Amino acid sequence: MSPSIEQLEQMVADLLTEAKKLGASAADAAVSRSAGLSLTVRMGETETIEHTRDQGLGITVFFGQRKGTASTTDLSPAAIREAVDKACTIAKNTSEDDCAGLADATLMAKDYPDLDLHHPWPVSPDEAMHTALQAEQAARDLDPRISNSEGATLSTQSGSFIYGNSHGFVGGYPTSRHTLSCVVLSEDGDCMQRDYWYDTRRDWRKLATPESIGRKAAQRALAKLHGRQLGTRQAPVIFRADIAPGLLRGLTSAIRGHAQYRQASFLLDALGEQIFPDWVEIREDPLIPQGLSSAPFDNEGVATYPKSLIRNGRLETYILDSYSARKLGMQTTGNAGGVRNLSMESNAMDLEQMLGEMGKGLLVTELMGQGLNPVTGDYSRGAAGFWVENGEIQYPVEEITIAGNMKDMFRQLVAVGSDDDIPGSVRTGSWWIENMTIAGN
Repeated sequence: MSPSIEQLEQMVADLLTEAKKLGASAADAAVSRSAGLSLTVRMGETETIEHTRDQGLGITVFFGQRKGTASTTDLSPAAIREAVDKACTIAKNTSEDDCAGLADATLMAKDYPDLDLHHPWPVSPDEAMHTALQAEQAARDLDPRISNSEGATLSTQSGSFIYGNSHGFVGGYPTSRHTLSCVVLSEDGDCMQRDYWYDTRRDWRKLATPESIGRKAAQRALAKLHGRQLGTRQAPVIFRADIAPGLLRGLTSAIRGHAQYRQASFLLDALGEQIFPDWVEIREDPLIPQGLSSAPFDNEGVATYPKSLIRNGRLETYILDSYSARKLGMQTTGNAGGVRNLSMESNAMDLEQMLGEMGKGLLVTELMGQGLNPVTGDYSRGAAGFWVENGEIQYPVEEITIAGNMKDMFRQLVAVGSDDDIPGSVRTGSWWIENMTIAGN
């Protein structure tokens, strides 16, 4: 039987006691455990069934301002003691770092809320197979041009995360995540295209129906058939809502404390500056019930809280853990471990209205490559999508490159759509950028 949250919390507390016995002036530790099922069907047959079980433990110790870290996937008492001993040995042989140490004790989470993150799914392999088959069959039944499938996959996972430190904080919570996806190929003559769709939730009962996921995967694959190239030009560009979160991640990577103190950001020292039009609002809310990135405390035990990253187009805060905060002479923002549940407010148009307002330009539905220079903000990505004229989609396009500078792209943001009902932890609608370079044939 797997240990309970209480037993794992006691394991962390014992770890911290062991570190103190070995002379550490401070320490923190985290333990995670998870178990799950992943099943894939392809062309009406079960292809893979995987039962997963993972666990891990990490311990960080401080001898003054010298730091050592060790980890193990073996949670036996002997292996845990060995990990603590290794961390202490590393710390004793490491040079001092003025910014090393635990987060401030006064910032530790207290009486944190239950965010309703745990909804285990007692699904059997037979039930999982039936659900995945429904998704794939719905895609294959939509149109005879759906000629092949890369499969439909159902995965379900349930686990626990526990963190503690020598400030006396020990806390943990259980989580679950369930995902259903479908990938199919369309074919017409000598043209073949691939596309997918999916849904992911904390509560399996809220997943989209298998039929809707399959149909959407098929519709997306069919829409891409007979793509054309474009000639090189300047034009407005709309990034569809399922692509737009990547632009928000470009923002968050630039305002992370580690990028700022290393001077490796295209938004260096931009705190308080106007970087978007004044209608833009971007928030983080780690406390959304059932949110895919929700957490009552960060990876240092600091209480998380909702905050504005961008207000009236201005950068309100960096994204800081305790180390980067000390480097910058600031205070942690409770973001050790990353950003949790980003959202961007729409200025009231859906995608169809945005296309009508744009009139002529490119709707991007797929991006390839990693084309952002984090220091300069230069942006260049392989792309595919649809060419729009007279406010309506005319034909699919492929084998093109879109380019610009992310600072300019932020400033030239014309609209954010209300079509923000996409799966994931980033909520944003489609982005309409006033002008970008499109390179084609």
